[in-house]
Amino acid sequence: MRQFSKRFTQQEALSKDAINAAVEVMNHGRLHRYNVHNEEVAEAAKLEEEFAQLMGSKYCLAVASGGYAIACALRAIGVRTNEKILSNAFTLAPVPGAIVSVGAQPVLVESNRHLTIDFNDLESKAKQSGAQKLVLSHMRGHICDMDKLSAICKQLKLILIEDCAHTMGAYWNGTPSGKFGLVSCFSTQTYKHINSGEGGLLVSDCSETMAKAIILSGSYMLYNRHQSRPSLENFEAVRLHYPNCSGRMDNLRAAILRPQLVDLPKQCRKWNRRYYAIANKLKNSPVIEVIERSPKESFVGSSIQFFVLSDNPQFVSKFLDLSHKRGVELKWFGDKQPKGYTSRFDSWQYIVNHECPNTINILDHLFDMRIPLTFTEDDCKLIGEIIVESANTCQ
Repeated sequence: MRQFSKRFTQQEALSKDAINAAVEVMNHGRLHRYNVHNEEVAEAAKLEEEFAQLMGSKYCLAVASGGYAIACALRAIGVRTNEKILSNAFTLAPVPGAIVSVGAQPVLVESNRHLTIDFNDLESKAKQSGAQKLVLSHMRGHICDMDKLSAICKQLKLILIEDCAHTMGAYWNGTPSGKFGLVSCFSTQTYKHINSGEGGLLVSDCSETMAKAIILSGSYMLYNRHQSRPSLENFEAVRLHYPNCSGRMDNLRAAILRPQLVDLPKQCRKWNRRYYAIANKLKNSPVIEVIERSPKESFVGSSIQFFVLSDNPQFVSKFLDLSHKRGVELKWFGDKQPKGYTSRFDSWQYIVNHECPNTINILDHLFDMRIPLTFTEDDCKLIGEIIVESANTCQ
């Protein structure tokens, strides 16, 4: 039997342009975003301007992480202590973590077999809880019907924050993911679509919200050094009333990211070719179901998810073991105990337990795998074959 030997955590090396940009920052030593020379525009400010232009957004703020971006957005829109905030039950821990970090209470909403938020449960829990805000996680890059979601938010008067950690470069019906919320948050952590190790980006068209976010991020009184910002008059009403919750991005990370933005469309196409190389192989197993995607969704296949259609309690452990022995690292979202980056909502004991039985049933059959661009398309075909052979053996 053929083995796979590459590492699932190995990302591509940074380009020469990114390395040269980083070296230039290290040579001049002005790593702090507000430490500029004469009329110099900081790398962080340039990144914000370029990402706002890419998104078609008025404003952008570069911060320390995607989780920080969500927390900063929540503070900027005026979330109160103990306020209830709606969010997907199927997401990763930094999302409820951001909600809890600002003193609010997550209200978890069921997910469906498309791995997106359940609209009926959203409407029901919004009415039951009285929640006025929704943090929508496009978990693992799966985008719900954003036209319908926007209509529900308008009907229920919900303020929408989009968590686009897995959808940078993706679109819904021709509109970029991140253009539907009042505020949208992106991640530049190592396993995301552009890589600075850690980092986040926050975009909005709302001048009041962005002025507050810039103050909250730790701008001191240096907000005039931002290029992608509201007019200075917007800061007068808020600059002394919002705390400094330091979470700035530094110039070194921004310098690394700017060349990656230029390459983003090309990288997205490379991910999708690898995604389909795996997905087409998985369709050859009668016990595997690849997640159905809407024709309106232009996604980025940086990971792949699939269901295993078996209720045999021994299947999961055997399947994971066989795949792992042949070098394929799969994650199982049904595990009650968090492992690595993977956890399910009922393990987050820092929030009030919520009943989401449909989501539990979905996660019990859900498997997940990263697709690094260090893998070739032939690698991906082999991976798909190994998964199918392992699954078929376990029947």
